[in-house]
Amino acid sequence: MSQTKPLERRIALVTGASRGIGAATAVALAKAGAHVVLTGRDVRALEQVEDAIHEVGGSATIAPLDLAEQDGISRLAAAVASRWDKLDILVISAAYLPTLTPVTQIEPKQFAQAVTTNLLATQALLAAFDPLLKRADGARVVGLTSSVGSEPRAFWSAYGSTKAAFESLLDSYAEEVRKLGNIRLAIVDPGATRTAMRAKAYPGEDPETVKHPDVVGERIATLVTEDFETRHRERVVNPA
Repeated sequence: MSQTKPLERRIALVTGASRGIGAATAVALAKAGAHVVLTGRDVRALEQVEDAIHEVGGSATIAPLDLAEQDGISRLAAAVASRWDKLDILVISAAYLPTLTPVTQIEPKQFAQAVTTNLLATQALLAAFDPLLKRADGARVVGLTSSVGSEPRAFWSAYGSTKAAFESLLDSYAEEVRKLGNIRLAIVDPGATRTAMRAKAYPGEDPETVKHPDVVGERIATLVTEDFETRHRERVVNPA
């Protein structure tokens, strides 16, 4: 592999790649040489990310996908298998944040959507892409989490509980494949980042006071080239 393209000939899939941290991660991976499969529901936004990837000399494939449709995930896995027969990098970035509210007032439909997007879709992704990850030479799985998954906070229960389950699911998978195919898994807390989800949760915050998604994307692109121990955890901090 090239010194300047450490992910050359690698195939990466990023969920939630249409905006925010997912988009930034996709661009960073492509810049490092990976061919990136971009998933998300907003086709126009995915096209804009693809354009950004082309601008940095990278390559990508758009794969519009609603994670709530498990058949869609299995179809995508079949398509990736037919074209590349492996998956080197899986970044699970897509997430849904319900309205912040007390436990006793959680809106059922929003909670169900959070469970579906943040948890059920993760299991479906792991199940569908597990064979392709095992065929890669040292695959990497990165899950994006939140501090509220491990540190419960008032009014964040609907989101935090799904992230706690998300982390448990990923850790269990890491243990199950620890000795199979050299798959290594990392859980990354991006910390305060300038995203639409952050703005929804903190509407009065000046976005210029928190780090840009590119900081997180670049860290993830570097992380997947490193020889970390599986079940690695880290929080991304703003560079000094």
